Amino acid sequence: MTESYVKKLSTILLDAVTDKDPLVQEQVCSALCALGDSQPEEALRAWEEYLRQHGKLAHPYRTMILRAMEVVVSNHISELDKDMARAIILLASSEMTKAKELVYDWQQAASNVLVAVGKRFIGRVMEEMLSKFQPGILPHCFVVQTLANLSVSNVFGMVPFLTSILNTMLPMLGMAKHDTMRVVFCCALQHFSESTLEYLANLDQAPDPTVRKDAFATDIFSAYHILFHNWLQSREAKLRLAVVEALGPMSHLLPSEKLEEQLPKLLPGVLALYRKHAETFHVSKSLGQILEAAVSVGSRTLEVQLDSLLAALHAQVCVPVESSSPVVMNNQKEVLRCFTVLACCSPDRLLSFLLPKLDASNERTRVGTLQVLRHIINSAAAQMEVKKPFILSSLRLPLLDTNSKVKRAVVQVISAMAHHGYLEQPGGEAMIEYIVQQCALSPETERPGPDSEDPTANSVRAVSISTLYLVSTTVDRMSDVLWPYLLEFLTPLRFTGALTPLCKSLVHLAQKRQEVGADALLIQYDDSKGTLPSPYAITTRLLAVSSNPYLGDGRGVASLRLLSVLHRDIHPLLGQRWATTIPLLLDYLDEYTEESLSQKEWEEKLLMFLRDTLTVVSDNTWTCQLSLEMCKQLPCYSETPREKNFLYKCIGTTLGATSRKEVVREHLQELLETARYQEEAEREGLAHCFGICAISHLDDTLAQLEDFVKSDVFRKSVGIFNIFKDRSENEVDKVKSALILCYGHVAAQAPRELVLAKVESDILRNVFQCFHTKVLGIKVETKDPALKLCLVQTVCMASQAICSSAQAGSFHFSQKAELVAQMMEFIRAEPPDSLRTPIRKKAMLACTYLVSLEPALEEQTQADVIHGCLHSIMAVVPVPEGEDGHQESLYLDTVHALEDLLTSLLRRNMTPQGLQIMVEHLSPWIKSPRGHERTRALGLSACLLRFFLEHLHISALVPFHNLGLLVGLFSPRCADLWSATRQEAVSCVYSLLYLQLGYEGFSRDYRDDVAERLLTLKDGLVHPDPAILLHTCHSIAQIIGKRLPPDQLISLLLTMFEGLGDPDKNCSRAATVMINSLLKERGNMLLEKVPEIVSVLRSKLQETREEYVLQAAQHSVYLLASQHRTAVVSSLLGSPLPFDSHTCTLWRALAVEPSLTTQVLGLLLEKMSRDVPFKESRACLLSCSPDRVATLLPLAATCALREVTSAPASGPAVLELYPQLFVALLLRISCTVGVQLPRNLQAKEKRSAGSALAPRNLEPCSSAVDALQTMLLRGGNEDVVQRMELEGAWELLRTSAGHEEGVARLASAMAKFAGPRLPLVMKELVNSQSSVYEIQRVTSTAFLAELLNSNVVNDLMLLESLLDNLAARQKDTCASVRRLVLRGLANIASSSPDKVRAHGPQLLTAMIGGLDDGDDRHSLVALEAMVGLARLLDLVEPRDLRPVLLHVAIRIRPFFDSEKMEFRSASIRLFGYLNKACHGDCEDVFLEQVVGGLAPLLLHLRDPQAPVASACRFALRMCGPNLECEELAAAFQKHLQEGWSLHFGEFLNTTCKHLMHHFPDLLGRLVSTSLFYFKSSWEDIRAAAPMLTGFLVLHVEPEHRLQVDLEQLTAALQLLLKDPAPAVRMKAAETLGRLVKFA
Repeated sequence: MTESYVKKLSTILLDAVTDKDPLVQEQVCSALCALGDSQPEEALRAWEEYLRQHGKLAHPYRTMILRAMEVVVSNHISELDKDMARAIILLASSEMTKAKELVYDWQQAASNVLVAVGKRFIGRVMEEMLSKFQPGILPHCFVVQTLANLSVSNVFGMVPFLTSILNTMLPMLGMAKHDTMRVVFCCALQHFSESTLEYLANLDQAPDPTVRKDAFATDIFSAYHILFHNWLQSREAKLRLAVVEALGPMSHLLPSEKLEEQLPKLLPGVLALYRKHAETFHVSKSLGQILEAAVSVGSRTLEVQLDSLLAALHAQVCVPVESSSPVVMNNQKEVLRCFTVLACCSPDRLLSFLLPKLDASNERTRVGTLQVLRHIINSAAAQMEVKKPFILSSLRLPLLDTNSKVKRAVVQVISAMAHHGYLEQPGGEAMIEYIVQQCALSPETERPGPDSEDPTANSVRAVSISTLYLVSTTVDRMSDVLWPYLLEFLTPLRFTGALTPLCKSLVHLAQKRQEVGADALLIQYDDSKGTLPSPYAITTRLLAVSSNPYLGDGRGVASLRLLSVLHRDIHPLLGQRWATTIPLLLDYLDEYTEESLSQKEWEEKLLMFLRDTLTVVSDNTWTCQLSLEMCKQLPCYSETPREKNFLYKCIGTTLGATSRKEVVREHLQELLETARYQEEAEREGLAHCFGICAISHLDDTLAQLEDFVKSDVFRKSVGIFNIFKDRSENEVDKVKSALILCYGHVAAQAPRELVLAKVESDILRNVFQCFHTKVLGIKVETKDPALKLCLVQTVCMASQAICSSAQAGSFHFSQKAELVAQMMEFIRAEPPDSLRTPIRKKAMLACTYLVSLEPALEEQTQADVIHGCLHSIMAVVPVPEGEDGHQESLYLDTVHALEDLLTSLLRRNMTPQGLQIMVEHLSPWIKSPRGHERTRALGLSACLLRFFLEHLHISALVPFHNLGLLVGLFSPRCADLWSATRQEAVSCVYSLLYLQLGYEGFSRDYRDDVAERLLTLKDGLVHPDPAILLHTCHSIAQIIGKRLPPDQLISLLLTMFEGLGDPDKNCSRAATVMINSLLKERGNMLLEKVPEIVSVLRSKLQETREEYVLQAAQHSVYLLASQHRTAVVSSLLGSPLPFDSHTCTLWRALAVEPSLTTQVLGLLLEKMSRDVPFKESRACLLSCSPDRVATLLPLAATCALREVTSAPASGPAVLELYPQLFVALLLRISCTVGVQLPRNLQAKEKRSAGSALAPRNLEPCSSAVDALQTMLLRGGNEDVVQRMELEGAWELLRTSAGHEEGVARLASAMAKFAGPRLPLVMKELVNSQSSVYEIQRVTSTAFLAELLNSNVVNDLMLLESLLDNLAARQKDTCASVRRLVLRGLANIASSSPDKVRAHGPQLLTAMIGGLDDGDDRHSLVALEAMVGLARLLDLVEPRDLRPVLLHVAIRIRPFFDSEKMEFRSASIRLFGYLNKACHGDCEDVFLEQVVGGLAPLLLHLRDPQAPVASACRFALRMCGPNLECEELAAAFQKHLQEGWSLHFGEFLNTTCKHLMHHFPDLLGRLVSTSLFYFKSSWEDIRAAAPMLTGFLVLHVEPEHRLQVDLEQLTAALQLLLKDPAPAVRMKAAETLGRLVKFA
């Protein structure tokens, strides 16, 4: 029986191997392996028999079976008996050799089976293989392959057979005509040779230690002869590779004399393969083995073959290496291994071959040669020792190579040389220089292509930097080679890029030398042969490059550290001072980054360091030498403007420190003659140099500049002909620019007491002489903006110098008007809408200084200056934030310059009239429609007012006559759209109020409490919320009203009325608020104007929708409605629907006074209930159901209610009529769901919806919902509205499908947030329970049912009345009402759990009645009953529950497999609650229901619907205690917690384990239940059902097998193997594999 059942299972699974799905096939194979692991003998026998009996089974499926056999055999080789092994061997042998043609997968699988068996039964496998390996008969190729694989897997078992195998095989080699067979023979010979070599290498572990190499020599040589002389000549590439792979290990087994004899043929033969194959790894590997074999026997033939060997190997090294190709990389390693072998035996010949290749034209040849050279320097160091000079001299040519790959290879060779002492030889310095050259490469020039290697890791520069530092720091023998030689590379320009690594290496080398000799000089100039840079050159170079400290990987820090180390060599006195100052500079750099460092501050620190150094040295000769060196190095920095600019400053500083005037004049003259004037940075640098020098040598500096202006050098390019040549003109302008700038810096830097005497006579005279060009007596204007800018800067610096002088007050500046006119000409020439150059800023700054000097400007000139500057700045288009930081900074600086200019002008006329003049200039910009212009104008106004206030001096009490006009201009701007404008406007008003106080006689330090409140109101202007802005404006107006003189009120109001038409609507609204506030505060003065104002605003109602107009109209209507309430309401109700905005405004005006509002609302409720809510009509005769059309009067009353209650003042009236309003609107909503508008209104609604100012929604239900929302908000129930909004309940109320849910959510929100109002609301609702409209009964029932879900019904003592009311509706003709009654009764569990016991029988009766409601299998009433029972079970008395327990369990069981998810979920969850209610008191009859439901619950865990799976989790957790198995209950609790991920397979395995351990008798019942689900319509459950069966079988004891009908189960699983879902077939196969347990 056992054997036959295993066979049957095997047959079923073997039949399933032909499944089309690869995953199913894989699972079937796994099942077979599981079957085999359980019963290896029987399974293998069954498989063997199956393969024998199914000879026509396709080979792919036979392959899978053979692979399973291999797995089982490998895992159970020790358990196989000889008979079984023999049967498997015969089968595998037959499978392997059945097909004469090659079927690789099939025959390989069979061969693998034989190899697996051969690990233990090598003799029997060899017996079978040798029977198919007969002399004189060519065997099947996989017989040979199997022998080869056996020799690898069982070396010690196979090598004793090799002699006989070789004897038999050698004659066959000649018989093999097909390349495939020959390849197999080659593979076999390779493996045989490798096995033999391994055997000989481990003779101490071998079974026969007497085996010797010569025992195989003859046979191997015979095989070698055929392979090499015959097969290697084949055209088939695969065969040639197989031959060469075999020849490598075979060469070690050849007799020495035969190897020596064959090498002349063998080596060329192998080398020839390089030309025939693209992938040459195997060739190179074999060649290396042959060369090692030849060297090991001391072959002399290698010398003859060396040239061809080297040529072939070199060609292989030169093959481009792809980093992603491991085959090519491995080939390179093997080739280099060959070179190592040759280097050890013939170093001279190798170098003679390699070194000339360094001159080859091909890049790869040069790179490959260098790679070989580096390899042999490292791997054959002993042989290369005497060749060092030769190798060094040969590398001179590659040093000139410009190819990046060659450079990188050269650097790597030099690195190897450094470690092996090459660089200490003559010629080594050239190698060091080469490394430094590569360190100096620019990173940009090495930017790689998309396919190149990582530049940071492998670029020439990176490799060179790494090499230089490593050689400097880790190779001790290189210290004397590198020091002081590396110093020579500091100053040459071409090594600039290498400064950082150079300095780092030099610092390390110098510190090592200091450790040896602390007091000795590091640089010995006597021994340097004049090649080392001087101390002046080193200082200049390191100081200059430090000005750009983060460039070149941080060369500033490296340079300063080198300076610090070399302090004694720079000057003996500097050690102590530099030990303090240089670390401070380094710390400063550490605190900043390249982005955050201020270049100006850093350069100033370096110049301070230089001045300090010069002071410490105090040696004129040393200083002059340093300045000479600086001038000498100046041309070297033409490509680095920043460093050249700084070097100019250093020259100026150094010249200022010397007392030799002739040296100063000489150097300044040289600088003027050699400067590159086309470069802006150079012009700046030259000017800085002259300015710094002028601090100590003013006269000499001015004299030298004047001499240069008069000299031929300057004049030779200025002529009538050259002036018309653009290039010459441009060049002359650049020279002029530089000279003008030099004069400016001289004026700015020179001592103030000396400048006044020279500013007009020497400085400005020469400046204008340079600026103006005359041709034939006619002045020609320059077009060069740089020249203009230099002139402006110079004028600015000169003016500032005059102003900062102590004698500025008495200085009469005769050229002032001319300079101002020139500056304004420059300003007006700039484009008004953009700001690109600093000309405007500099010109305004210059005007600022000029204005403060005497004599004063004329009034018209002042007006022109103000007007021109404002037009130049105000209209500039702002740059978007974050886009152009430079332009934004330029703009801010220019605005500050404008502020300074305007305040400087105001200072000359500090009167209200002077202030009025300034404001008049700004007024057009204050009212501009462009926000940025308003902001700028208000900012300037605030600045001027603050200045006026700060400098106010009142000698007599005079009126501030224009206060009203100014306040009226600025105060509405407190509500401007732009926040910055609002802030500035408040500042203006604040300053104006204090100016008034000043004119009233208050002291400047007086602080007025009312005016100070303006500052506290500024915060309210930050946020753009209009309500906050207007409230703040109201407060501002109150403050203005309190401090404004009576005579100024009229002018203020008139100005504000003009502001009503302001294009900025915010300001217009602010004007309205401020007017109203002023009227309220000071209305006694303007009482007669009120009717006129109201009339004007009412007329505005038809013209505009602005808020201030609407407010005025609302006030008027309120007065009318107070006298004619009924007429106004009737008239408004007669307005066309939908109400336009004016009508809505008028409705809201009726809510101003509470008593009036109450009467209006009562009137509207009466109108709404007077008529029917809708009328039914058929759109066409064929319409199946009539359309419902809303009636007009209730619709209009509903819209009016919404508008009236939307007014905040209606609150008291709404509270008074709250219950009536709430119920009326709720029922209005219910009876308008799905109701349409009359046709005439539908068209109007569509037109209004498309207009820009669409009125409120007129749709009947939406209008009622909106009215209810508004009424709740006004009744103080904002929380109810918000909760409904968050939950989307308002939208639900509008739809037929969601109306019930929306009503329930409304009831819930009311219970939570409006509990005290519910008794009266409930009373009103109960009256509607008998409504003739079914939908109104549903709505009221839904509302009351949901109230029972809240505890508020207890607090308000409403429970009993609610229960009675709902119970009375159980027999309602509407199913929805009956369903909602059940929901409400169940809600008692939430609101009043303590009351459930008292009403238990009543509640259970209602619920059970609901289960039996109607004949519909999917009755929603039954679903509601199940949900309600689940909520009540925990709370009813057990005695009430026990009689109905079984009935309920039986009644809900059919719903477990319902097609509808809701029924499955509710029934299963109720089943869980039934189990929970029975904990500790479960009757046997109910336990049967528990056991019966166990399998469905387990399987529905895989239900496609998540709520069903969740219900199953709960139900199983509740079932656990009733099963009286702690382990099972614990497993359910552990795995089935809500929200935790479930590994279903692991859980099912654990569950089945406990079930079968504790309840083995349930096996049959559980299996039969799961069989039912084999036919489930859900794929996941069909897959879970065999899983359940499989795990049950896995864990049950075999003796319980009788409970299971194996035939039925097997047949069912066999049927599942044909299921359309692959996942189902996989699980079926897996379970079949486990059924072996019952075998």
